[in-house]
Amino acid sequence: MDDNDIRALAEGLLGTALAAARIQMSHFAAGVTAVIKSDNSPVTIADRESEALILDALARVAPGIPVVSEEAAAEGHVPAVEDRFFLVDPLDGTKPYLRREPYFTINIAMIENGRPVFGLVYAPAIPDFFVTLGTGLAAATRLPPSSTAQTLGELQLETLRTRPADAAALKALTSQSHLNTETRRFLDGYTVADRRAISSSLKFGMLARGEADVYPRVGPTSEWDTAAGHAVLAAAGGTVLTLGGLPLNYGKPGFKNPNFVAWANAPLAPSRV
Repeated sequence: MDDNDIRALAEGLLGTALAAARIQMSHFAAGVTAVIKSDNSPVTIADRESEALILDALARVAPGIPVVSEEAAAEGHVPAVEDRFFLVDPLDGTKPYLRREPYFTINIAMIENGRPVFGLVYAPAIPDFFVTLGTGLAAATRLPPSSTAQTLGELQLETLRTRPADAAALKALTSQSHLNTETRRFLDGYTVADRRAISSSLKFGMLARGEADVYPRVGPTSEWDTAAGHAVLAAAGGTVLTLGGLPLNYGKPGFKNPNFVAWANAPLAPSRV
């Protein structure tokens, strides 16, 4: 994708993101129940309605490009993918959503040759909106789901840049639901002045906006959980690496991620033994 394609995709999906947000906020206000999937994770009508809307939109704005989406994949509908495909998590953070907590996101990403080249992350209950606009260019704004904006030009987008890390006082983000001994052990190797647990891909947006320095994830994730946030963070100056120091790539068997660390800038070596 060139920069014009990335911008056009962002433009073409703005209305879809807002429509999906309105669906989610409607159910959020009314309250929903969940069904437990075969992987023991919950799914709600908001997940499914949002996904159907996003899949229809991608078929219009990017016809012929395969889409791997969480709920469709859970039902066994996984298209063959090659060099270019979409990854979609229509509602990342279903557990906090069910608890009536605002930290859930809509995630849409495009993968090209194993790398996330486009990402849209929208947390409608906050309401934070993050999107890539070109190579090395990501932006964010506050975007209430009630917005009638039809173009990006109507939004007050601010360019995102990560912050330089202070190795003597790192701010770390962790998963709210999956903070485990291995994650604590990783962070114990650094001088962490502040630690915050938060759900969903919002953590990538916070890194991209310069609100934190590192997010380690030692535990299972799927590619649709991370790809959109990864794209935004990379465009803002960050990196996402496996624990072995390799780039986190996409299109892996089963679309499962290894353990990884998202950094606001270049990775830091541990300062403690």
